[in-house]
Amino acid sequence: MPGLLGKKIGMTNIYTEDGVNIPVTAIEAGPCTVTIVRTEEKDGYNALQIGFGVRKEKHLNKPQIAYYKKNNLQPARYLREFRNFDVSEYKVGDVITTEIFTEGEKVKVSGNSKGKGFQGVMKRHGFSGVGGRTHGQGDRERAPGSIGQSSSPSRVLKGTRMAGRTGNERITTKNLEVVKIIPEKNIIFVKGSVPGAINSVVEINK
Repeated sequence: MPGLLGKKIGMTNIYTEDGVNIPVTAIEAGPCTVTIVRTEEKDGYNALQIGFGVRKEKHLNKPQIAYYKKNNLQPARYLREFRNFDVSEYKVGDVITTEIFTEGEKVKVSGNSKGKGFQGVMKRHGFSGVGGRTHGQGDRERAPGSIGQSSSPSRVLKGTRMAGRTGNERITTKNLEVVKIIPEKNIIFVKGSVPGAINSVVEINK
């Protein structure tokens, strides 16, 4: 199994045996239940769909309720597919936990970054502002400045950095080391920070 779904708990630090302080992010990884097994013969590709969390039955439609009851599964709040690996040893209803990870290995963690709403160019792109208040510029400290050319090409070029919605984007942080695993609590600690707010869902891939 190449990965799991989990919930970001927050950041802390861990001391190694050498006394080195390492900043880590605690993630509640799983347990995840296999909801669908896709095979090359039936679906054209190999994949596992796994579910994380619990969803109330009133939020499901009738086909979803029937599928979960048919397979004796608890409705999952979040679903993800992990593709292109050998799925022959898995079946619907299997529970996958942190045992797929080992301390010291590298993983990549994907999640939605914190949404910051509509922001100006200084916060969104790191602009330094136009300048001071000289020559009557009383309201230009945080302004973007000129955004286009003169008569040629007489338009604003695509991709020009301007104010706009910031954050809430899919971010993947790679090469994070698994520092510690607490299997009885389904918690893993990865070195460094991962995208997303506390309690947000993240995807951990080997």
